Amino acid sequence: MIPRYSRPEMSAIWHAENRFRIWFEIEAHACDALAELGVIPKSAARNLWKKGKWNVERIDEIEKTTRHDVLAFLTNLAEHVGPDARFVHQGMTSSDVLDTAFAVQLKQAADLLIKGLDGVLAALKKRVEENLDVVTIGRSHGIHAEPTSFGLKLATHYAAFARDRKRLIAARDDVATCAISGPVGTFATVDPRVEAHVAKKLGLTVETISTQIIPRDRHAMFFATLGVVASSVENFAIEMRHLQRSEVREAEEPFAKGQKGSSAMPHKRNPVLAENLTGLARIVRASVTPALENVALWHERDISHSAVERVFGPDATIALDFALSRLTGLIDGMVIYRERIAENLNSLGGLHFSQRVLLALTQAGVSREDAYRLVQSNAMEVWHELQKGRAASFKEKLKADKAIAKRLSPQALNACFDEKFYVRHARKIWQRALKAS
Repeated sequence: MIPRYSRPEMSAIWHAENRFRIWFEIEAHACDALAELGVIPKSAARNLWKKGKWNVERIDEIEKTTRHDVLAFLTNLAEHVGPDARFVHQGMTSSDVLDTAFAVQLKQAADLLIKGLDGVLAALKKRVEENLDVVTIGRSHGIHAEPTSFGLKLATHYAAFARDRKRLIAARDDVATCAISGPVGTFATVDPRVEAHVAKKLGLTVETISTQIIPRDRHAMFFATLGVVASSVENFAIEMRHLQRSEVREAEEPFAKGQKGSSAMPHKRNPVLAENLTGLARIVRASVTPALENVALWHERDISHSAVERVFGPDATIALDFALSRLTGLIDGMVIYRERIAENLNSLGGLHFSQRVLLALTQAGVSREDAYRLVQSNAMEVWHELQKGRAASFKEKLKADKAIAKRLSPQALNACFDEKFYVRHARKIWQRALKAS
């Protein structure tokens, strides 16, 4: 991933130095177990921990000849360890190191992503509770529907990210498995107790059945989960972009002092953060299909999955980590224009109260079909007047309709036009979301 969209802590997980450190720990813990089993001298295991070193540039140089990264690493390790290096990698195959190390890296990445989700949830919780009593127009198909709470609009995203957090924890635990089972996974050349020891030391679980590799359905689920989290990020970003549109202007992402929106138009305040989040979500989701395709491999092992994972393992986790951090900052700094919210709410002359009038008529004895016709005909008249630039009041239009007046008194109609009616359960709904998270 390019530095522009990378954060140091996540990027460090995928640096060669961290990868080789994990490789070394796998080999060293395996030697400890082998020494306890009497397969290799205990002094050799101790010597590996004492003298074990590696150099990234030297490994790269050796790999130019070996065309094999694990052998290049072992060769460089032997240059530091000396004769006892002959006991390293006893009975193991390259996949034992590669797959177990990848599991460690994915676990490390997941821990950071969970931390990132915690930041998003904390920011959303604060903004939800600030805006639960703010009545705003709800929209379906992009069209004014009925009022809702601006806080509930945000709470919807809170609930989604809370579910994402649970999914990511499950995906992390599922992918964090260790395989030290030797060629084609039979343990013929390495005792299963070695695998158990390495797994315990690295904070992993033992893979149930490995072939020569850890089954890739685990990885597919992991990256599919990242794709779902990314889609939740984009869902918020899309809402933010719509709310910031000039025609809406109900909320705006932070715009820093000295920030420029356009090279040509000085007035522009573009939703660049939200648009960037949409783009980053596409990068993360791009890893899902290859991860699914990696599940199908030849017999006990092939490497068609390898190059794919070396690219999207870092890219997907780094992009999502950056996106979660950026989203947290956007939510923290989001400007909410309550006056504009109220203006938009009332911009259609009260048409959003149509269902309440419909229900009041049915309760007054009018059939649903007739009630719908009466309310809709008045609503359409108000709509056309507004389209012509004329002021229009849905309430007054209904009061002037004799067929409606026969069924509903002015007081009964007035009772239908209460905005607070729509948000009276907002806090209960929010408490449900908190309880479920």
